[in-house]
Amino acid sequence: MEVTLWNDKRERELLESLADLYAIIKATEKLERAYVRDLVSAADYEAECLKLISQFNSLSSSLAGVVTIPRFVEAFRLDCPAALNRLLQSGVPATVELRVATSSSAPASSAASGAAIAQCVQSFITAMDAVKLNMLANDQVRPLLHDLSTSMGKLGPVLPPDFEGKVKVNEWLAKLNKMGAGDELTEQQARQLNFDLDSAYSAFMASLPSAGP
Repeated sequence: MEVTLWNDKRERELLESLADLYAIIKATEKLERAYVRDLVSAADYEAECLKLISQFNSLSSSLAGVVTIPRFVEAFRLDCPAALNRLLQSGVPATVELRVATSSSAPASSAASGAAIAQCVQSFITAMDAVKLNMLANDQVRPLLHDLSTSMGKLGPVLPPDFEGKVKVNEWLAKLNKMGAGDELTEQQARQLNFDLDSAYSAFMASLPSAGP
């Protein structure tokens, strides 16, 4: 006898989203434990962790108003403290936290708090996620780029005025300011914006001191 778990397409998509959320939390827990046990390289850990954080943020947004993460964890009896800390509390990989701590203690960046750097990382991730999810309307993209620009502006001791990321984001803001709220980026523009954000993020991460010896 076949058992149907949903009554319509909407219910099916909701169940699939909940299953994805469960898998992301469990995968993050395993990744965190593997990193602590030195079973995965820092580079591989950071890349995979960023992907999981990105997926988690996207799903959390789509499920807002349907279920809260604490209630979800309780309902499914998820024992994943490391994952919840990474996804809900930190929002950035442990490798980034280490670089933030190193940068914050460096003389050149003493005025920049670790929280400000972490916020900048999150702003980058949010903006890049939006473009990848085809959120290309001006009134969707511009606020995210404005937040990113503001976050980078708070890191004067770390990022010089001519920092590549600042220049590129400001150029995009200038373009978007000339567009209507409902106007959308073309496929070519979206591809270029994604490239510029990815390049800016890499340059930003490279500007932080290494946490290693």
